Amino acid sequence: MAVTIEELYRNYGILADAKPEDLSQHKDAYQVILDGVKGGPKEKRLAAQFIPKFFSSFPELADAAINAQLDLCEDEDVSIRRQAIKELPRFAAGENIVRVADILTQLLQTEDSAEFNQVNTALVSIFKMDAKATLGGLFSQILQGEDIVRERAIKFLSIKLKTMPEDAMTKEVEDYIFTETKKVLEDVTGEEFVLLMRILMVLKGLQTMSGRQQLVELVVEQAFLEQALNPADPDTVDRLLQCTRQALPLFSKNVHSTRFVTYFCDHVLPNLSSLTSPVAELDIQLEVLKLLAEMSPFCGDMEKVETNLTMLFEKLLEFMPLPPETEGENGENTLSDEPKLQFSYVECLLFSFHQLGKKLPDFLIDKINAERLKDFKIRLQYFARGLQVYIRQLRVALQGKTGDALKTEENKIKVVALKITNNINVLIKDLFHNPPSYKSTVTLSWKPVQKAEAVALKRPSGEDMGAGSTMKKQLSPPLPRRDARQIYNPPSGKYSATIGNFSNEQRGGFRGGRGRGFGGRGRGRIY
Repeated sequence: MAVTIEELYRNYGILADAKPEDLSQHKDAYQVILDGVKGGPKEKRLAAQFIPKFFSSFPELADAAINAQLDLCEDEDVSIRRQAIKELPRFAAGENIVRVADILTQLLQTEDSAEFNQVNTALVSIFKMDAKATLGGLFSQILQGEDIVRERAIKFLSIKLKTMPEDAMTKEVEDYIFTETKKVLEDVTGEEFVLLMRILMVLKGLQTMSGRQQLVELVVEQAFLEQALNPADPDTVDRLLQCTRQALPLFSKNVHSTRFVTYFCDHVLPNLSSLTSPVAELDIQLEVLKLLAEMSPFCGDMEKVETNLTMLFEKLLEFMPLPPETEGENGENTLSDEPKLQFSYVECLLFSFHQLGKKLPDFLIDKINAERLKDFKIRLQYFARGLQVYIRQLRVALQGKTGDALKTEENKIKVVALKITNNINVLIKDLFHNPPSYKSTVTLSWKPVQKAEAVALKRPSGEDMGAGSTMKKQLSPPLPRRDARQIYNPPSGKYSATIGNFSNEQRGGFRGGRGRGFGGRGRGRIY
């Protein structure tokens, strides 16, 4: 026979009135409350509140009590589930914490937003009681649970971990997180990898130089840098992109990017034109060149500096055309012969060459024969002539524009173009020195500009540049063609749709495949 509301209140009264030392004598009264989970909605709501209140007084009924509360957490009535979940942290004591954390982690799969928030609140509550035990429940489900539970548990940690009180995040807890995360990383999707790296990066113990080096080692393992690159496989390319993006913020003058830079020179640059983009709208060639440029300042000693510089040099020649040989009647370049100057690509390649060139300053003098050096300087000179005209045109077009006027799509394009062309101009001037110099410093066009580098009216400040803007069309000279041809007809510049900032995780995960590393667990690609 089902327990009634009256019986629940009567037995609750017995327990509430009993002295603490006498509570254990009223086991039958507590059993009646446990049986309340078999009643109707009203009885269940009362049971959800009464069961945890006296839970600690009846250790011999602990399993029965937790199971009864769990039944309520799975009830069809969402209000009953919320009430039961709200009370779950009261069961989190001693050995029960891991079990409660495991239960709450499974409950993250709910589609009810209020219930989901209740589960999150409960998990945070028990985390503050015993962080390591709570993590035990979370990681148990991450490693063995259903995909939806695993996904939400990882997201919970990536969001909540950084908000936990410092006294909860002891060295023992951080070490446990690191150890368990390494286990998870043996089989992850791209999105999971990004979130797990975010989790590790908030750990205080990994924010030291040695800690960052440990994280780089983890990323290297995931990147499979010991294997040759298959440029035709979008998943392989995506893996490399994701890993490099995660490693970038870890690099410094003491934590080197050497292995990544070497891999790019050995495997990526030779296959640049055949790379298969994992995302249709992504300019994959520009993306990898930007990553290489960002890593190059942090490259340490290299075994094959000359070989790597030669590869960069050869690739740079591909994007720096010779002047057209045919001319019109007036001695001007004919439009049909006008090369396309791919400024964004050249900025990346020149910057990388300039950075690695510091390691072998005599490369252009001793390692390149005179004929090839002459050819290179002709290309540089041709590019520089076009740049000078283009820079003047951009400055004229932007002169006097401030505030909202600089925020239009057209002017954003021009401002970013001015940054790119100025950077290339500075680097070319260095290489024209005799001997070539590698002393100038520039900030890559898609990186934030330091206030000290902000330029005056003719060169709009970085804050006006809309660094996060995206380019959606090819850039053409801002002045009318006939005016431009009176002085010099600058080749049109090709700019990529990803000329602005890219985020480290914006382009999603990996598809297919099983086994260790990205693409495991059959989760599919996530964008």
